[in-house]
Amino acid sequence: MEQLFSNLPALIAHAGQNKILYHLVVIIFAAFAAFIPRYVPVLFFSTRHIPEWFNEWMKYVPVSLFTALVVKNIFITTAGYRFVPFGHVEQILAAVIVMIVAYFTRSMSMSVIAGLVGVWLLSLVV
Repeated sequence: MEQLFSNLPALIAHAGQNKILYHLVVIIFAAFAAFIPRYVPVLFFSTRHIPEWFNEWMKYVPVSLFTALVVKNIFITTAGYRFVPFGHVEQILAAVIVMIVAYFTRSMSMSVIAGLVGVWLLSLVV
């Protein structure tokens, strides 16, 4: 058994069918790893009645998670993890642009595009 595992890197690195087979196995395992966490909750919750209070509460989860990620990236510095109110001025201004675009258009794609263009243009200027 030990000899089998000692030759494994050589088998993987070998060009030809072994390399193709290795990539196919990795793709299949990655597909299962991506599919199972999405399918199991659907399978579990499809036959159960979800209370109305839970549905109302779940409406706010994406907004709060997105806000937490954005605020952390804009206002927290990676050097020591400190709060820096004006450390990333171009990102703060781009976030304001995104909020305005999102409020008026209600479009996620337009908001993302406006944010990316805003960060790019503001990083050239600021």
